[in-house]
Amino acid sequence: MKFCSECATPVVLQIPPDDNRERFVCPACHTVHYQNPKLVVGSIPVWEEKGRLQVLLCKRAIEPRYGYWTLPAGFMENGETSSAAAERETRKEAGANIRLHDLFSILNVPHVHQVHLFYRATLLDLDFQPGTESLEVQLFSEADIPWQDIAFPTVSETLKFFFENQRQVAQGGSYQLHEHDIFKPMRSDL
Repeated sequence: MKFCSECATPVVLQIPPDDNRERFVCPACHTVHYQNPKLVVGSIPVWEEKGRLQVLLCKRAIEPRYGYWTLPAGFMENGETSSAAAERETRKEAGANIRLHDLFSILNVPHVHQVHLFYRATLLDLDFQPGTESLEVQLFSEADIPWQDIAFPTVSETLKFFFENQRQVAQGGSYQLHEHDIFKPMRSDL
């Protein structure tokens, strides 16, 4: 950040009074410009027929990770609830009609300043199609998921949590909220 969004004065990096970390501060109007993590919100759209459970995945038509598979998700907008963001992104990326359920996973990704939230969802019908950010959308059973072609660790972890939790539900258990931290992999050659 170079300039104050309130008065256009060049900002300085300093620790404001009663704070513990450097922030961009305007020396003219004294506005402190906080930079906080972004929320990525999505769903785990599920179709179950004759005891066969499948999850809807989208093949990305955009970078990063063009051509890789993901759950429908994207950045939450201002003025939007997390559940509304999950529904919007599912319609936008997969053209899918869903009934949203409980929040299922919270994944912290501190090295990219993001928190990813995924809700369980039920597909209301099989009328889905790729949106502008998807090359294709497809239902996958757990055994058929292209694990090596999953776009992001947050999606892999959420899918693993989901199928593991699904086995517990099938044995009389219940869905649980899953939280996980994903740290940037350390290079072994340094």
